[in-house]
Amino acid sequence: MTDKSTRRCSRGSVFARCGCRGHDGRQIGSSCPQAGERGHGSWSFEVSVSGPGHQRLRVRRGGFTTASAARTALSAYRRRSDQACIAGAWTTGRWLGHWLHTNQRVRASTRRSYAGHIRLYLAPTLGRIPLDELTAHDIQTMIDNVITQHTRIGRPITPATLARLHATLRSALNSARRHGLLTTNPATLIELPPRVRPHPVVWTPGRVTAWRALGERPAVAVWTADQLREFLTHTERHPMHTMWRLIGFTGLRRGEACGLRWVDVDLETEQFTVVQQLVEDNGTAVTSAPKSAASRRVLALDNSTSALLARLRERQLTAGTLGAYVFTDTKGQPLRPSFVTHTFIQQVRASGLPPVRLHDLRHGAATLALAAGVDLRTVQDLLGHSTIVTTADIYTSVLPELQRAAVSAIAGLVLTSAAAGT
Repeated sequence: MTDKSTRRCSRGSVFARCGCRGHDGRQIGSSCPQAGERGHGSWSFEVSVSGPGHQRLRVRRGGFTTASAARTALSAYRRRSDQACIAGAWTTGRWLGHWLHTNQRVRASTRRSYAGHIRLYLAPTLGRIPLDELTAHDIQTMIDNVITQHTRIGRPITPATLARLHATLRSALNSARRHGLLTTNPATLIELPPRVRPHPVVWTPGRVTAWRALGERPAVAVWTADQLREFLTHTERHPMHTMWRLIGFTGLRRGEACGLRWVDVDLETEQFTVVQQLVEDNGTAVTSAPKSAASRRVLALDNSTSALLARLRERQLTAGTLGAYVFTDTKGQPLRPSFVTHTFIQQVRASGLPPVRLHDLRHGAATLALAAGVDLRTVQDLLGHSTIVTTADIYTSVLPELQRAAVSAIAGLVLTSAAAGT
């Protein structure tokens, strides 16, 4: 009678392995005349395991110095519980591929990010390690090597990228734990370099001068109201002018602007609703849900932007290109987000203004809203953030004139009190 704890495992076998090669340069394996001799090569065991859906999974373990040691290890493996036997059949690389393929609840852009992390970093270094033998030391070594390699080639990896890489692995191993393949998640024990969020800074005259003279530029920078107005004036006749204006005034994300449909725009009440976004998957724009529940929001339009949208719709109707989407190419097809970014960069360079990214228009919208006296809670709703902490921590660069007003108010209060006491 088959023992209940080993019924998923085959009886298995042990075999000798060596690295000897024949005249053609190929390994000769079990055909080696010295195979099995003491001190030559090593011994391994192999066993097959019945996985989900009666799929047979092969397990191999090697590196044993004697056949006896390999048989002892085989016996120990067969005494494992059913779940532990199945867990041992997965290598880390096999599990990562399975997790990526079966994880259907993520957006296309997130899946693409996961795939890149697995292909470039995780699979090459951790892929061959049995999943149930993966340790925090293995993961920490991988992280440290990634840092060293990028530094060696002169392109240091950012803490934010490392955090995303770590998050991918942690998520995959959490899934393995939920499936009973792991009892703990070793990725939770990893130490990463401190991640400091770059806060937006304003292109003040001093920073503009340093940029023109030395090429110095902040990691994240926003335009002043005058600079944004200059850019919009420069691009007034550009087909994407209205899109950039909408992003600069409302803080839309790039994908949200690309995914905006006419059915979501109410020109009579001068407002629009964010219900979807466009993301790219292998160079193709596909619809996706907004980034979070808070990203589903209703935003107001100013009179001039509303008028521009009305004229844009009329032009599309006249040209016969009026379709579902607000911002389209000459054939009425929605714009790819990467194309919008590329075109924006070109126009910024042509304008002669200090450089900002397209996403920095979103930063700038928050900054300018605060400068205009809009309260923080309204700015949070404008940007579609889940918490006000995110808004306050990242997107609220304070313009110099606001700092000056704050300091002047404090000085006035102190000096007035001092004068009153004399």
